[in-house]
Amino acid sequence: MRIFISLTSNNQLVPFNYQQFITGAIHKWLGENIWHNQTSLYSFSLLIGGQQKGNKLLFPQSTGFFFSAFDSKMIKDLIRGIQVDPYINFGLTVNEIQVRETPVFGNKHVFLVQSPVLVKRKIDGREVHFTYDQTETDILLTETLGTKLEKAGLSKDGINVRFDKGYIGAKTKVIYYNNIGNKANICPIIIEGSQEQLEFAWNVGVGNSTGIGFGMLK
Repeated sequence: MRIFISLTSNNQLVPFNYQQFITGAIHKWLGENIWHNQTSLYSFSLLIGGQQKGNKLLFPQSTGFFFSAFDSKMIKDLIRGIQVDPYINFGLTVNEIQVRETPVFGNKHVFLVQSPVLVKRKIDGREVHFTYDQTETDILLTETLGTKLEKAGLSKDGINVRFDKGYIGAKTKVIYYNNIGNKANICPIIIEGSQEQLEFAWNVGVGNSTGIGFGMLK
């Protein structure tokens, strides 16, 4: 299930690395919940639009972001929390919520990304970030989505996830979250599997750290 959370315009500057504030608002809205510190079966996008002002952003027109989750109860709890306290930060306040229908994807689909995709693993005690042009990255993407499918009680059989390496505009970008740099990928994702598996991926995202704003699919 996916919703678009529309926000008021603002006259305050927003830092480039604002994802932690969106994450904080989401946990505020959910309150005490069963999803905290669990495998993230949800994802959210970056803010739509925005004008660069020096090293910050300004949203003089209305903006917003997408949020989706495998469990529709999570969406309902989120909406209830928003109704209690719709404020996020930097003058941004929720003013409307729109439900988006799940598309029909078939058994293979090329997804654009709504937020950069992070692929990481702990190797010899250190965190390694993988890029779209590395061969092993696709294996790790498939492995991560398979783990989430099993967590949700769904089959991972036949699932295959990979970056569209033929995409000319593919690039990496370092995004800071709580002052920690994350080398993430901006590149379309190709997913093959069942319709149920593709719908699941559309809702929960791909790669690591979808719960803090990485890996949402368009």
